[in-house]
Amino acid sequence: MKMFEIGRFCIKIAGRDAGKRCLVIDVMDGHNVMIDGETRRRKCNLRHLEPLDKMVEINKNAPHTEIIRVFKEMGIGLVETKAKKKTERPKRARKEKPLKQPVSKEKTAKKPESAVKKE
Repeated sequence: MKMFEIGRFCIKIAGRDAGKRCLVIDVMDGHNVMIDGETRRRKCNLRHLEPLDKMVEINKNAPHTEIIRVFKEMGIGLVETKAKKKTERPKRARKEKPLKQPVSKEKTAKKPESAVKKE
């Protein structure tokens, strides 16, 4: 019997979802599984999961609605998060540079050419 099979309840022990319960919905390879539940649906390393003794019959890659139903049957409430509506970011007001008056250089008188030219 494998520890991580489809339908195994687990707890994440690492990352931003640490301490949250999840369900294995697909075994990717020897080191990774696909999880869903209180966590986000994502690929997860086996080292980051602690398997529980509970198992549930679900299909491979079951939709999130089925995962919600299974969690409700187990008496575990899931908090649904909704994505925020994207709004247009306010544009930054540019700093206006004060207009510089064109600096006019006072013309100096030309130096007279030397009276004696070297030949």
